[in-house]
Amino acid sequence: MNKIVRKIFIGLGILLLLILIAIGIVWIYRDNVLKMVIDEAKAKFETKYNCQFEIKNAQLIDKSSVELNEIYLVPKNADTLFSVKKVKTQINLWELITGDIQIQNLEVQDGFIQLVKNENGKNFDAFLKSDKKNNDDSSSNYAKKYNRILQKLLNLIPAEMKMSNFEFRFQDFEHKVTFQIPNLDLNNHNLTTSVQVTEDDNIQNWSIAGLANPREKKTDLVIKSQDTSAIQIPYIYKKIGVKSGFDAIRFQLNKLDIESGELHIDGLASIENFTINHPKIAKKDVVIQKADFDYRFLIGKHFISIDNASTAVLNNLKIKPYVAYDTENDTIYKLKVNVPHTEAQTFIDALPKGLFTHFEGMEAEGSFDYALHFEFNKNKPHRLIFDSRLNKTNLKITKYGQANLEKLNSDFVYRAIENGIQQRPIPLGAENPYFTPLDQIPSYLKDAVLTSEDPSFMRHRGFITEAFKQSIVKNIRTKKFARGASTISMQLVKNVFLTREKTLSRKLEEILLVYILENNRIASKERMLEVYFNIIEWGPDVYGIGEAAAFYFNKNPIDLSLNECLYLASIVPKPKKFMWQFDELGNQKSYAERHQKFIKNLMLRRSLITSEDTIGQYIPIKISGRARNFMRLKIPKDSIVLDSIQTESGEDFKF
Repeated sequence: MNKIVRKIFIGLGILLLLILIAIGIVWIYRDNVLKMVIDEAKAKFETKYNCQFEIKNAQLIDKSSVELNEIYLVPKNADTLFSVKKVKTQINLWELITGDIQIQNLEVQDGFIQLVKNENGKNFDAFLKSDKKNNDDSSSNYAKKYNRILQKLLNLIPAEMKMSNFEFRFQDFEHKVTFQIPNLDLNNHNLTTSVQVTEDDNIQNWSIAGLANPREKKTDLVIKSQDTSAIQIPYIYKKIGVKSGFDAIRFQLNKLDIESGELHIDGLASIENFTINHPKIAKKDVVIQKADFDYRFLIGKHFISIDNASTAVLNNLKIKPYVAYDTENDTIYKLKVNVPHTEAQTFIDALPKGLFTHFEGMEAEGSFDYALHFEFNKNKPHRLIFDSRLNKTNLKITKYGQANLEKLNSDFVYRAIENGIQQRPIPLGAENPYFTPLDQIPSYLKDAVLTSEDPSFMRHRGFITEAFKQSIVKNIRTKKFARGASTISMQLVKNVFLTREKTLSRKLEEILLVYILENNRIASKERMLEVYFNIIEWGPDVYGIGEAAAFYFNKNPIDLSLNECLYLASIVPKPKKFMWQFDELGNQKSYAERHQKFIKNLMLRRSLITSEDTIGQYIPIKISGRARNFMRLKIPKDSIVLDSIQTESGEDFKF
């Protein structure tokens, strides 16, 4: 036994002696080791990134400190990417040899990093290209891949640092943004610095302060303005037209570790008075007064996710999100959103200002909870999952905001808005000679429009889930908004209470208002249909079925034939382009007739009409009203077609 112990100690002694000899050799030849590492770095930048890396002077000051002077990194035929006058740091020579460098202390004086994009390309382009030769396990394992990247980044952040007169510059052709740091101090895990942000003629002064401990993988930093003004996020307005800013933002990292083969990233992010403005979002500034995100990122071998243990709080409204990207078997995108039991007024008060203007001032009683489950398989899009459920408890609107849904139940004046301009008033009631009660609208027309626009209108609660799913699939496939899923309820709310602007704000308001209207039975289906038929646009400055019947056929609605009803139903989606359905002789083109026949056949299959209804209905329709004036007709020289003339008194005299 003693011999074994003695051999172990002898072996350990020899190993320790070899290590000491190696360290001694490294120390004796430390200048050569430093030069070797620099030469290796130069060669790597030259061969891999096609860049010139230059250090004019490098010297070891003591056993652990190195000072570098006049450092440059210049891509071939491009602007300088990196330049520093002086860098001083403490390094471990063994780490320098192995390449696994962990910076402890760092001093940087007079330098810049600049990213330039111009007519010659990008000066950082070579660093964005993926390394196709890297076939190790970490490249296909998300947890290992991102852990490796994050660990390298954290190792490059020094435990202590002093920086003076340093700049981050960004140039996108003529647009330039500069972040100037006069002084930065990281001492005892506390970071403090000021940043002057210059964009064209605009100058902002930011402050960044808080905890930064890269070795313990913990961060708690706050960014805010040095004065009372809000921080305006640079660059994106000039690039994509989005104005955005905030009063303060906080980022906290509490955990970054691999457990059971999965990477856990936990922390907290928050923002105060976040403001965003873009024509496609809303007409005015959208403001989120307070938002917190207690995040839990979970990354496995084949997936990246925001775990359902995360919690987002939006102006006191709590939301539990789950987002995942999974590639184990197929490429699958998952989204789950849960709003736990919440008071209705809390929800209304939490809506971002400027995004739901028609809800401002609304008051409600009761409570609800909500769950959304969305799942999209890239390789099997037909298996889309979309399940949206809201459970309400004594939910009741006690006071409406700008959109008073109750007005649907009484006479009111409708005014369409086009391009932000109010059109002429259309009274919904007896004072309008063109107003047509529902019982005076022929069943042919009601059934034709419902068949074309919304077959299940009398049964659904404002939305058609299957149509919505098909719309999502098509929009994802085409990578654009190629198909909607609008119901008559949605069209009614959009026309009566909202505008035709194509903004996120208008669409979100439309969805919420339709839900309230349909699920609280504020107006009957029959009354909704009556209002719809009397306000929708049916041609240029033609609103409602009363005006439409006269405009196209010089008739009252009740006298319309089946074919005339089919025609009117067919032009509802694009009423101002009706004239393109006709040739120069006033005859309908074949594609228009086919569309009307398609609607008619659907009505036959659904027993909305019988074959007897179609007897004598094969004669092509003829436009006989004022609509002829909008058609591009070729009138023979030996004939004059007059629909009407106007007398001096302004009255129409019909021939």
